[in-house]
Amino acid sequence: MIPAPELDFNAVLPLLIVSVGALVVLVADLMLRGRKTFLGRTITPEWVGSVLAVASAFFLGLVLYVTSQNFVMDDAPVFNPARPMIELDRLANFSIAVIALGALLSCLLSVAYLAELRINHGEYYALLLLATSGMILLVSAVDLIAVFLGIELMSIPIYVLAGFDRRRLRSNESALKYFLVGSFASALMLYGMAFLYGATGETGFVGVSTGFESKSALATIGLGLVLVGFTFKISSVPFHQWTPDVYEGAPTSVTAFMSVTVKVAAFAAMLRIFVEAFAGAAESLQAVLWVIAALTIVIGNFMAVIQDNVKRLLAYSSVAHAGYLLMGFVAGTPEGYSAVLFYLLVYLFMNLGAFAVVVSLAHRGRDADRIDSFAGLAKSRPGLAALMTLFMLSLAGIPGTGGFVAKFQIFAASVQAGYLGLTILAVLSSVVSVYYYLRLPVAMYMREPGEEAGRTDLSSGEWVVLAVCGAAVVLLGILPNNEIFGFSLHALDWSRASILTMQ
Repeated sequence: MIPAPELDFNAVLPLLIVSVGALVVLVADLMLRGRKTFLGRTITPEWVGSVLAVASAFFLGLVLYVTSQNFVMDDAPVFNPARPMIELDRLANFSIAVIALGALLSCLLSVAYLAELRINHGEYYALLLLATSGMILLVSAVDLIAVFLGIELMSIPIYVLAGFDRRRLRSNESALKYFLVGSFASALMLYGMAFLYGATGETGFVGVSTGFESKSALATIGLGLVLVGFTFKISSVPFHQWTPDVYEGAPTSVTAFMSVTVKVAAFAAMLRIFVEAFAGAAESLQAVLWVIAALTIVIGNFMAVIQDNVKRLLAYSSVAHAGYLLMGFVAGTPEGYSAVLFYLLVYLFMNLGAFAVVVSLAHRGRDADRIDSFAGLAKSRPGLAALMTLFMLSLAGIPGTGGFVAKFQIFAASVQAGYLGLTILAVLSSVVSVYYYLRLPVAMYMREPGEEAGRTDLSSGEWVVLAVCGAAVVLLGILPNNEIFGFSLHALDWSRASILTMQ
């Protein structure tokens, strides 16, 4: 008789919490929309949306609490020690916390925006939670099978969310493009995993690393196909073409969510699989990633210069930042990998904050996503203009912001590893990025407002998101590793500790 495996459900607790949250949101939406009143209060779509957003935020906040408790533990729980597929080590906890925080802020940001665009449907929050559960599975996976399951569970809800405003042709187009290209990339990745299994006889990262032979054609092809799949998810050249179209066509709250959480999940999973499974091919991988990083940085920054749509500008900005993050992989050192994690944390706040400003300007069912829409914003809404300027300066890497510290960490790790040429290229490209990032402050402060007045008020959710992102960008730029008013903010130490637990 085969003994039953000893399962440790602590390893899948964050995944279970978010999955249960998605089911609760679906049931709550069904129950609330079937009633006209609740406790004597008239039920409106906006009220239902607020309730569902708060419920989603509660479950995501619970995940943040669980991961913060697990992070300080020395022992990493493994779901099934006899067949390790999911492990909740410090890297997983750090990544899950960043993803959960991004999803939580996206929920709060979405309430007023969905009502403004009249697409306030309850399944939005369920899809967002389901996508988050896929990201959690992806970053805690230590087996190729779990990696693929996480990618698909993450991607399929986002395909739907990209086309959530089904009345708009651009939204439908973005969903279809994302689905077709994403399915093709997933198929290539799965094919690569099959090659790796054929070459090593294993799907676990430890087994793949042990059986991997760099001279094996089967293993090399498998590694290349897996790399292609990940380069699509992180929006790096040459698999970045979908990014501006999807970012522009999707509802802005969806764009904000996917622009940060998908990037965090993909980079964290990529970091683990390349370090733990492909350590034997590190030298050849670094050469390939050097070329990809250089092209991604240059093309992302120069394409952003010619954009007039803010969402497309931020899309190419996202491509460029993927190139900066790849520099940490090129360095291939613990300092480089920890710099990647810190960069992802900072990127969450500065990029989500920028999209939050775009969301707060939506008016009369339309996005204010043209640079001309920001003309004279400093006169009509000075607070928003100041915050947008802060986020643009941080994305450009100006000193005093979190973006500067993040870039400095990446560049320093690259120089220490001997990649001076790549670092110089990245610095020069960062200088170019200052031009297109400052186009928005110039429009806000040096041009007169347009004839059509935009929305003049902020919802409570938008206030919270903007305040959190603005404060985080400043604090991570000035005091990234200190005690602040009794609160421990040791972001650099957290990212370094996350790397030390990796094999």
